Amino acid sequence: MSEHDWIRRRRARPQRPAWPTLRRALALHRPHLALVIVLLLTIVATALLGLAPPLLLQRIIDDALKPGNGNGFELNVLIALMAVLVGISALGGVLQSYLSNTVGQAVMYDLRSALYRHLSGMSLRWFTANRTGEVLSRVSNDVGGVQSVVSDTLSGVVGNVITVVSTFAVMLALDWRLALFSVGFLPLFIIPARRVGNIQRDLVSASQEELATLNSQMQETLSVSGALLVKTFGRQASEMDRFDASARRIRQLNIRRAMVGRWFMITMGLFGSLAPVVVYWYGGHRVIGGETSLGTVVTFAALLQRLFGPTTGLLNVNVTVLSSLALFERLFDYLDLEQEIADRPGAVDLRGVRGDLRFDNVTFGYLPGTPTLHGLSFEVPAGKFAAFVGHSGAGKTTAAYLVPRLYDADEGRVTIDGHDIRDITQASLSGAIGMVNQEPFLFHSTIRENLRYAREDATDDEIERAARAANIHDFIAALPHGYETVVGERGYRLSGGEKQRVAIARALLKDPAILILDEATSSVDSATERAIQDALERLTRGRTVLAIAHRLSTVLAADIILVLDHGRLVEQGTHAELLARGGIYASLYTQQFAPELEPLRAQA
Repeated sequence: MSEHDWIRRRRARPQRPAWPTLRRALALHRPHLALVIVLLLTIVATALLGLAPPLLLQRIIDDALKPGNGNGFELNVLIALMAVLVGISALGGVLQSYLSNTVGQAVMYDLRSALYRHLSGMSLRWFTANRTGEVLSRVSNDVGGVQSVVSDTLSGVVGNVITVVSTFAVMLALDWRLALFSVGFLPLFIIPARRVGNIQRDLVSASQEELATLNSQMQETLSVSGALLVKTFGRQASEMDRFDASARRIRQLNIRRAMVGRWFMITMGLFGSLAPVVVYWYGGHRVIGGETSLGTVVTFAALLQRLFGPTTGLLNVNVTVLSSLALFERLFDYLDLEQEIADRPGAVDLRGVRGDLRFDNVTFGYLPGTPTLHGLSFEVPAGKFAAFVGHSGAGKTTAAYLVPRLYDADEGRVTIDGHDIRDITQASLSGAIGMVNQEPFLFHSTIRENLRYAREDATDDEIERAARAANIHDFIAALPHGYETVVGERGYRLSGGEKQRVAIARALLKDPAILILDEATSSVDSATERAIQDALERLTRGRTVLAIAHRLSTVLAADIILVLDHGRLVEQGTHAELLARGGIYASLYTQQFAPELEPLRAQA
């Protein structure tokens, strides 16, 4: 879609009122009110000090340099005073810049932290529905895009307003006719400035959305998994074409954004250059007529420059603020997202966890009106091993993910030790549950740091014991850097079996009362599988386990087998009981698990 198509579509939608967004953006300064007040006082003092040199210039021309009646001593005093005040004003400007940047950076820190904290609390459903690159773009690019506005706009607006008001008041006091004549053309620039700002707002929004698309593509194709897919399917050329198309659109949008209102700015600059000429012309005739003094006209010309610069700045701020509103709107859209998974008022900590797990008539769907699970009810007593069995898409992973509240049930409830998990604080619920996923995630960090992610206060001895129990210590110790080995993005420097055992060691270090287990032994060699199975046996000992069964060993180890079919619990019992029943489980066992016994039978 071209920039013109995008802007046409955006303009077809009602544009949000600017004031509510601007008011909310200004409210970001409230936590730093004391610092803002100091900044405002500095701005006022600096602005008032800036009036002194033009007024002293009038005294110099009309009094100290009066033809035939000059005063050298007065001239020296006035020049020295002017130099001192200019120096003080310059120091005030430095202090103002420091305070402005301090306030701006504090606001940016608050905004980034609030955005990250809010998004990290979103449900897994939200993350699966949104592109990672777009989320990262809002946290980094959009926040970075408003940084100059937050840092400079407050001081710029207040300083310019004070400068304009105080300067115009002095001009009126000196010669009200000359003052009104000097500023009579300024109102003509207000309407064009507003129009330019609205166009900039549309262009900024279009540019940021296109940049989010570009970031999403980069995040997907430059990650290890994405790069592997691109290379194995030979899609480098097409991905480069897609990247070039997005980058080209961003280039076009930014060029147009840079050029929008350029004639308006040129006109403003030209008027600023010619304004003193007009003052000298009109004021000169008044001097000739004896209506005013030469010092007043020269002072007016100096004050007009001081007046015109801040006025131009205020009109530019209007353009800048209106264009930045698109970024603030995008950020506030994310901050206003409702967190689906949140602690209820009065939620309690889960203490002394035994691990009794119960599903009571649980129904859940990813989309409204399309249930994935239907009225699921079962119980896993504390310390027992339950295995989910079923065809792909039966709802096994979905049911397991309801336990740690990665999703919330639409109907019914899940309880631990009799407590509805929605009445338990998320922190204590997370502390009671451990997960080992089929595709374990490792950070681009050392093995030690990946293991310590389970418990920040874990000692090196505890980490080593967990690694030994997971049958991974000897492998780690044999590495050149041992536990300080960096595993690479998503742990790609390790094999699948090695990553799995690191994940098991991490779960052992956490020592949860309830373990959710999604095995990943189907694609590893027999020696690695034995090592993983041995580690899993240690991990599951004495815990409540809810496992998604991929292998026969998991089925045979289970105390309870839960058979799911199209989101419904159709059978439950022990392996022997379900085989004897001759139902769905017996059929699944014959198709999926019994072939694992064939090599053993052949050897016998």
